[in-house]
Amino acid sequence: MRFQLLGPLSVTDGRDVVMLPPSKPTALLAALLVRPGSVVSGDRLRDVVWGEEHPPTAKTALQSCVVRLRRLFAKYGIEDQAVTAVAGGYRVDADAETLDLLHFRRLVERAAASGTGSELYTLRSALALWQGGLLSNVPSDLLHRDEVPRLAEERLRVLERVCDIELEHDRCREALVDLWEVTRVYPTHERFAEQLIEALYRTGRQTEALAEYRRIKGHLRERLGVDPRAELQRLELAILRGEDLGRAGAARRPDAPARPGAIDPSPSSTRPPAPSDDGSAPLPRTQVPDDRHDLSRISTPSGPVEHGAPTLTVPGAAGPYPPLPTVPGFTGREHEVASLVRLLTAGSPGGGSERAPLAVLSGAPGIGKTALALRVAHLVSRHFPDGCLLVPLTRPDGSPRPAEEAADELRTALSAGPGAGRVLVVLDDVVHPDQVRPLLTAYAYGAAIVTSRMGLPALVATHGGTVHRLGALDPEQSRALLAAVLGRDRMAAEPSAATPLAAACGHHPLALRIAAARLLTRPRLRLADYADWLRHDPVGRLSLADDPRMSVPQRLDEALRRLPPALAEAHLRLASSSHDPVTAAGAARLLGLPEDAAEQLIERLLDAGLLEEGQAGSFWTHELLRAHARRAAGSSAAHVPALLRPPRHGELPRLDGSRPAAVG
Repeated sequence: MRFQLLGPLSVTDGRDVVMLPPSKPTALLAALLVRPGSVVSGDRLRDVVWGEEHPPTAKTALQSCVVRLRRLFAKYGIEDQAVTAVAGGYRVDADAETLDLLHFRRLVERAAASGTGSELYTLRSALALWQGGLLSNVPSDLLHRDEVPRLAEERLRVLERVCDIELEHDRCREALVDLWEVTRVYPTHERFAEQLIEALYRTGRQTEALAEYRRIKGHLRERLGVDPRAELQRLELAILRGEDLGRAGAARRPDAPARPGAIDPSPSSTRPPAPSDDGSAPLPRTQVPDDRHDLSRISTPSGPVEHGAPTLTVPGAAGPYPPLPTVPGFTGREHEVASLVRLLTAGSPGGGSERAPLAVLSGAPGIGKTALALRVAHLVSRHFPDGCLLVPLTRPDGSPRPAEEAADELRTALSAGPGAGRVLVVLDDVVHPDQVRPLLTAYAYGAAIVTSRMGLPALVATHGGTVHRLGALDPEQSRALLAAVLGRDRMAAEPSAATPLAAACGHHPLALRIAAARLLTRPRLRLADYADWLRHDPVGRLSLADDPRMSVPQRLDEALRRLPPALAEAHLRLASSSHDPVTAAGAARLLGLPEDAAEQLIERLLDAGLLEEGQAGSFWTHELLRAHARRAAGSSAAHVPALLRPPRHGELPRLDGSRPAAVG
């Protein structure tokens, strides 16, 4: 058995992986494993488990945690790695065979002692041990403050050396795969920025290299008030002069000591490097999402696509922009795909037509809007030779980005390209029409796909375009999605189990992806058993412990936080009630509102993707949203905002939850 610390804390026998639940014993075990073989004092352990203000009973409770850990070890047959009580504290003995952290360090030491030929392979093997958000299931602020950054730094040093070796061996394309990602996660890390700029320039992408220099320079000045270090400034000057940097980057690090097996730099020359064959990065490896601040999480600039799948970055259309991600195993949406492809390929974008093609994709959280947009962008990429761009309109915390900020990003990207005549722009997760109107007006050439949880009727009214409102998949599409992710062999083993599993997920793309991912990591779990387990709590159990974003309740909570509090409260009251379908009269009775106010409220919930329209005057709520509302409504039952209490005499409630205004 082995402990896995480089990701969510887990135990594995090499085949099955047991993810430990967030708990005090889990925090205790993590505190011992980050210092393997060392005595960790009782005071330190109490601080880790309970915080620096721990209760008076913490000493006794710590002993109870140790007992629970020993029972856990006995359950999995690893008593030989038991928690040992020693003078002043506790210790867990481990070695490279029983703890992935020590295995990682052993591989790094072995790589340093080897020749460069095998060093890269060994370091790549070490990096492969990192399997997600570091200690993401460990509830300890102290560990995340003190230990996680220290361990993450070990990984960064290895990744930096890997990129150095790639550059030394003139494998700039391979280095770009890692460098695009790490420079976005660590935007002030100058060494990675330097490597990225060099790799871009040496593959013939001088314009992008200079754009990256401007990015890091602007970021350092804005955040820290400093200029780039001297090495970066010299690199910019060398690029502007068109100098040959040489294989080993001698101009960049003239004082760097030679490493065993390193390739000598080629002679300097005044000729610029030859352009690459296609100007695009190579096909990278699949990245598994994890913590938002961890290196391996990055999949798109705005987070994972709404199908909820790990994303694979592949070269997009021609052009100098970062390649668009795609969604492995994309299925369904045949009608929408065909319609969007026709829209975007009809005529010549930027060819003098009165209005550039515009498509708006709307629908509930996690329904697959971004996935569809990216799928279509790849299908039509050849019709946009100047490139395809993905511009997120929300920040990682879900708050909307100002239009000016997005416009600056778009302007910078377009200025780095050969021209903006035939560019497809995906404006992702728009919160309000005012975010995108300036972008569509200022950059009216090419085409745009807008994704939003809102219907954005005001945008359509002013800018036209087609509207595609996405709903749940049909049963056949759900089965196809499960087959694409799980594999047809797993499905064929239980041909009748896929239908109830898809139904338990509400035919919701994100839910289906999460369920399939859990089944992939548990190959012995039967689909039928999993579907039965899921039906008892379809919302609470549709989450992945190693990535908070891969969670149906988290995604729905985020959607409610974007709404005015009173509107969110109204949704919870309506969705958790037995009224289905919802009508204006029924909503008015339930919420104690005049019927015209209830109609207005229903319109806003419909626009927010939280209601679906049925027959005329009737609406329904997706079953997952109803289950989520039933879970959430209880915690807020004591709070009744102005919208939800019966209006007093002479008052009309407001939909923003503010104090009702008196009628004059």
